[in-house]
Parts: sequence; C-alpha cells; structure tokens
Amino acid sequence: MTDVRIAGVGLTKFGSHPERTGRDLFAEAALAAREDAGVSRDDYEEIFYGNFMGELAEKQGHQGPVMAEAAGLDCPATRYEQACASAGVAFRQAVAAIRSGAADVVLAGGMERMNNLGTAEVTQSLAIAADELFEVRAGVTFPGAYALMARAYFDAFGGDSEDLAHIAVKNHANAMHNDYAQFHREITVDDALESPVVADPLTLYDACPITDGASAVVLVSDDYAERRGLDAPVSVTGSGQGGDKAALQDRPHLARTPAATKAADAAYADAGIGPDDVDVAEVHDCFTIAEVLALESLGLYDHGEGVGAAARGETTRDGDLPVNLSGGLKAKGHPVGATGTAQIVEMTKLLRGDHGNSDAVPDARVGVTHNAGGTVASAVVHVLEVDR
Repeated sequence: MTDVRIAGVGLTKFGSHPERTGRDLFAEAALAAREDAGVSRDDYEEIFYGNFMGELAEKQGHQGPVMAEAAGLDCPATRYEQACASAGVAFRQAVAAIRSGAADVVLAGGMERMNNLGTAEVTQSLAIAADELFEVRAGVTFPGAYALMARAYFDAFGGDSEDLAHIAVKNHANAMHNDYAQFHREITVDDALESPVVADPLTLYDACPITDGASAVVLVSDDYAERRGLDAPVSVTGSGQGGDKAALQDRPHLARTPAATKAADAAYADAGIGPDDVDVAEVHDCFTIAEVLALESLGLYDHGEGVGAAARGETTRDGDLPVNLSGGLKAKGHPVGATGTAQIVEMTKLLRGDHGNSDAVPDARVGVTHNAGGTVASAVVHVLEVDR
C-alpha cells in the first residue's frame, strides 16, 4: 500500500461572502493549495470535491467539472455529498486513490456558499440532511436535534450549560490566532450563558455560524514526493468512516455517536495507534455538545467525562490535549461542504508549525480530525502524523 503525503493546503477566509460565487471561493483555496505544493499542473490526475447544498444555494449541480476549471486543472473531477461530512468523505476517497496506486497526485477539497440565502432559508436547506419523512416533516431542525442530544446527555451523564459555555469560550479564544477564522472576538462564560436561547438548552453561542468558504488539499504518493524532492512532512496514516440511522428516534441512545466511534476505531487501526497517542484534535463542533460527543466517540474521554474537559482546562490551548485550535466550527466557521478538508488544512499547518496556534503544540506528532454529517449519521476520522 502506497503512503500518502500532504504536499499543499489552501483556505479562503471563512465568513460572509454573499457577493462571491462558489467557483470563485474554490478557485482561491485550490490555487493556494497548488502554490503551497509546488506540483506541476500537468501532474494532477483527479479532483475529489465536497459540496452539500449547491443546488439550493446557487442552482448549480454537476459541480465537479465547474470546480476543476475554477482550480485551473484539466482532469476528472467528482463531487461527493454526505451532508456536513462531504469534504471529509471526498478526502477519504482521495487517500484511497493514492493508496491503491490509481494516482500519484490528486486535489481534494470542498466549498459551500450560504450567506446569499436568508437565515430561514439556510436552516431549511440544512434540514434536508435529516430524515425528511420522520424528522423534517415534523419540524425538526438541527438546533432542535442537537438540543435533544444535549438534554439526553445531561440526563444520562450529568453536566450542564455552563460546561458547554466553557467550550464556546475556548474555541473563540483559539480563533483569535487564526487569520482564516470567521470570528475574532473573545467571549466569556457569562456571554455564552446569557445569549439568546436557540433551542433549550442551547444558546446562540452554543451554535456555529452560517459560513461561506472553501478548502483544498494536495495529496501525493510518498514515491512521488521523494522523486520530486517535495517538502511534505505530514502523512495521512489512518482513515475510517462510520454510519448510523439518519433519524434520532431510531437510535438506542441519543447521547452517543457510534458512527464516529466506528470511524475512529477504523482510523486508529489503520494508523496502528490508539487514542492515547493523539496529541491534538480538530473535531466537528457544529454545536458545543457535538464537541463533547466527538471527544468521547474518539476514545479521548470516557462517556460522561468529556463534558467538563474544557472547564477543567484539559482541552484548552494550554491543556494536555488541545482541541479545535483552529477555533472549531464554532468560531472558525462552518461552510458545510468545505469543513472536512478545512480540518485537514488546519491540522497540517498545526503539525508543520506554520499555524497561528502551532506554538501550543510544538512537539505534537499525531493529530486526529473528526468530521460528521447530520446528527452524526455519517462520520469520517483521519489520522495525520508529521516527521519529527
């Protein structure tokens, strides 16, 4: 099996860009990744691209060839849709292509444009990632769904809204050092607790924002990197994917996310490591409770222990296991179709030492990324390791 190296990464600034088109956003990220990689244009063999709601936001399907042209590449391009895990799944397929020997150089990435729609229309559009027959028709939206999961967690394991507020505070603080983050504003626990209720017990500061943005990653085989003398110290050593019932009412436990556990177990086994080997993590905190569920599904905390990790200082910038040094979806932003590869970009920079928060993890060798779709009916986990 061929080893996979990350040769280049690129991001747009996340935020509100209603005046820009999706192809414009992806072009910026892809060209940045290509420049970072220094790979000849003619060597790219395939594009793996994630997008969730392009038909709704831009009335644009068949986005693969559109984005290939935007990226300045002449090669086959395939779009992947797995709700908020779209780019994570695209990245996983890109890794598989290189590992199998089918390609030596590929581009993986994703894009979402959302702010050209109103808040109500975005909420309705995102809801199609839930079960239309049994959830959407009943009025379920994702703030409501994650509020149900938060209440189930509190009932099963304890914890409270103040614990979740500490997660929001942590991630806003981390985003201050990330030039690409949507929010550069620190908040307090009181700010979070006193913000408007979105879906009890979740408040405004428990939720990620509506975000436009794109991300891209250049992947190459180890042999190609060696032949071309590329500076590509970060490798993808583990990849895993898991699934679950789409509708919450069909699951035996609302306070656990077994899809992510399956993905993590597979990724760890693939990399030949365990949770204790992880130095830093980027997880899918679309809501603060989602960070808790992610930490426990990744095996980084036992069930019931993850909720207090931020309050105890364990997952903060100066903690033993920094989580979401990018600011997470909570403060960095969440352009849903781009998030999976955006996490890879952030982790690559953290491990290479050129991220705004790299000084928090100067000796980190192993990073893990966790990307989820819907209420974690889909999950993708990757393990990245850096040569030290």
